[in-house]
Amino acid sequence: QRICRLEDHITTGSGTYQRNGFSFVEVKTDIEQNVVPSVDAIVTARVTNVNPRYCRCLIISVGKVSLKEPFRGMIRKEDVRATEKDKVEMYKSFRPGDILVARVISLGDAQSYVLSTAENELGVVIATSEAGASMVPISWCKMKCPKTLAEEFRKVAKVQPDFIQYSVT
Repeated sequence: QRICRLEDHITTGSGTYQRNGFSFVEVKTDIEQNVVPSVDAIVTARVTNVNPRYCRCLIISVGKVSLKEPFRGMIRKEDVRATEKDKVEMYKSFRPGDILVARVISLGDAQSYVLSTAENELGVVIATSEAGASMVPISWCKMKCPKTLAEEFRKVAKVQPDFIQYSVT
């Protein structure tokens, strides 16, 4: 639908577009396509299960786009960090309920995407302590509970707020 003639002081914004010197409204349906993770995409995921070889998680957003339905993801022991891969202990890197940022490295099988946290900017960004408080990162491998002052091991992300936005649902 045509709104008005474009002039110097008028610009098109979200939900509009310009054609032939006029501004038009862009109509979208409620049913929008779901974003699908691709190789090299940055995703936000919630850890659901941890064992000595890998951890399972649910991908809840791709980039800045929250997903309507989560995808399954998996982080293998060798993809947790870039150095000293043989010394990685999964229980000291992730716990169920943690929110993490990871990179998709492979589409995996029909079961799940293969993810990696082997970069400084990737890893746990939100964790809850055993006391139920939101933990605070104190180093690249530890987080601290503000209530009990207990420290727990995690593969902590060096968060860059300008680069990534998180949404907890």
